[in-house]
Amino acid sequence: MGSRLELPPRLVDWSILGAVCFAVATGLLGLVSGRTGDAWVFVTHGIGGLSLVLLLFWKLRRVRHRVTDRVAWDRYTPLSILLGIVAIAALATGAYWTFGGRFGIGPWTGLFVHMALGVLVVPLLLVHLRGRFRAPSTDDFAGRRTALSGLAVVGFGALTWRLQREANRLFGLAGADHRFTGSREDGSGEGNAFPVTSWVADDPDPIDPDDWQLRIGGRVERELSLDSETIDSDEGRRAVLDCTSGWYSEHAWRGVRVGDLLDSAEPIDEAEWISFRSVTGYRWSLPLDEARDALLATHVDGERLSHGHGFPLRLVAPGRRGFQWVKWVETVEVRRKRDTSEWLAIFVSGFDEASADRATDRR
Repeated sequence: MGSRLELPPRLVDWSILGAVCFAVATGLLGLVSGRTGDAWVFVTHGIGGLSLVLLLFWKLRRVRHRVTDRVAWDRYTPLSILLGIVAIAALATGAYWTFGGRFGIGPWTGLFVHMALGVLVVPLLLVHLRGRFRAPSTDDFAGRRTALSGLAVVGFGALTWRLQREANRLFGLAGADHRFTGSREDGSGEGNAFPVTSWVADDPDPIDPDDWQLRIGGRVERELSLDSETIDSDEGRRAVLDCTSGWYSEHAWRGVRVGDLLDSAEPIDEAEWISFRSVTGYRWSLPLDEARDALLATHVDGERLSHGHGFPLRLVAPGRRGFQWVKWVETVEVRRKRDTSEWLAIFVSGFDEASADRATDRR
């Protein structure tokens, strides 16, 4: 290593693992972070990702001869090369999106591609470490230069993150207009003209309002069933819908306040969570106090919700990410505990209906 400001080789390897785990963890946390107070999640995610650039530079400089010299290859080399390609692609797509670049692969936006590549790095890195495992020794941590090198990694990430912010502003790049979550604006104030997206397989047939009812049940004194004509939709709320696929849209929503529905159903004392369930089985829960201030919307910017945006009723939960704004709501369930099965439901909902549709088509 000489006199260069650089971590020892084994610390570089394990620092890469730590930085990858940190970036993935903050990235996943960002999927459920939508309040302005959560901005630190996205800032630290960016710093962690950019710190990887310096670590990968040190790593690739050290092993380049083992990659370029075919004779030096072993059975792990192809995996190492694949890992390097995926890691660089994850960093590059994240940086391109940050500067306002727009791209996608099929139905997937550039931000989704970045997230998928970032997650893919983890298993590849773990397999890579399994083949080349070398635990750091106490000597690797010794010396002031090692401590300074570690600080240099974090400092490089923080400084680069700040510079990209200034570059976006100085050159008027599209990234300067991104929300703190990284999402770009699309369709604000234009009624149903904002993007239609669904999580995984959620895509029900259009709902006939004459055959639809909203049920409020669970731990309540009285269960309610309301049809579309008896739902009072005079409550208004302005809120930002921020989708994890990389866009946000601000609208004036109109519908019924969840707290008013709960007051009519009278939750019992032990009620603490409210679960909102879609006709597809998709569902999400909110704490009771937060749910009271949420809205079940029938209109957006004065327009009746379209089917793609959740007609006849969708949840509007300010400060929550888009996948938590349940569409096509048919059940409001008052619960004592959170419905933890919702984490599975959001990935499998809609598949049964899709399978049934395909079977019908084959007949």
